[in-house]
Amino acid sequence: MAVPIRVAVSGAAGQISYSLLFRIASGEIFGADRPVHLHMLEIPQVMDKLEGVAMELTDCAFPTLAEIKMFDNADEAFDGINQAFLVGSRPRGPGMERAELIKVNGPIFVGQGKALNRAADDVRCMVVGNPANTNCLIAMNNSDVPNDRFSAMMRLDENRAKSQLAAKAGVPVADVSNATIWGNHSNNQYPDFENAKIDGKPAAEVINDEAWLRDTFIPTVQERGAAVIKARGASSAASAASAALDHVNSLITPTPAGDWFSASVCSNGEYDVDPGLMFGFPLTSTGNGDWKVVEGLPMSDWARGKFEASLNELRTEREVVKDLL
Repeated sequence: MAVPIRVAVSGAAGQISYSLLFRIASGEIFGADRPVHLHMLEIPQVMDKLEGVAMELTDCAFPTLAEIKMFDNADEAFDGINQAFLVGSRPRGPGMERAELIKVNGPIFVGQGKALNRAADDVRCMVVGNPANTNCLIAMNNSDVPNDRFSAMMRLDENRAKSQLAAKAGVPVADVSNATIWGNHSNNQYPDFENAKIDGKPAAEVINDEAWLRDTFIPTVQERGAAVIKARGASSAASAASAALDHVNSLITPTPAGDWFSASVCSNGEYDVDPGLMFGFPLTSTGNGDWKVVEGLPMSDWARGKFEASLNELRTEREVVKDLL
């Protein structure tokens, strides 16, 4: 058997985690011969539900699942871990403004950032819980773990964008590449069709419908989460979990030549984004958990306006939580 991996999942009794945990435990992501030690973190009020999840995981008899531990304390849950999925966060309530949500979730990610100091030297942390970019910014700024070990999920938006482009072009989704989601995981994100490709050709040329790309494609991707909630009466848990696994897989698998993937990472000033801000970029990886921003992509003035709107939103969010950084 390969070297074991210790994986922590916060919000482990929630719906996203319910679609996530079993695939992690099965060996799908980290390898069919790699033992998984699963650390599940929840709030005290739902530890009974978490016990039920643990029972189901046990009953699956996954050969790769070496250990299950349950915690209601982040310091204990993150002790010695190699990978963290920070899924748990408080959802927005009726009438709650985004700034209020950010302030409510901020202290949670302060504590979890500090708790990550107990993790293994090679720990990587991805944030799923919304508002993901700013929650990740808070955790990163409250941890001694290097900034490049933190990332927040834009992959759900990327997957949505690929699916929409594929459907419009009448091709399999595998034919769509180079999809970028710039900026924030919010309805101000910028899904970039100008640099996307379909079967190796510019997506805008293949689809040849500028009005659809600007006025239908972009808002559809931006508002897809709300559309799912309206249709099924619940949030997009299964697709979010699948995207979280895609995100990590892209960091531990070499990026195919000529392609890239989207994630929110700590800016080093690329594309004139403020250094230190968590921002969605196109990335490549050597497959060792590392990443590099793809630089020099062209952007029309119209696209730059969309880009700047998302950047300014993230600057505003950073100002809201400045006392937590």
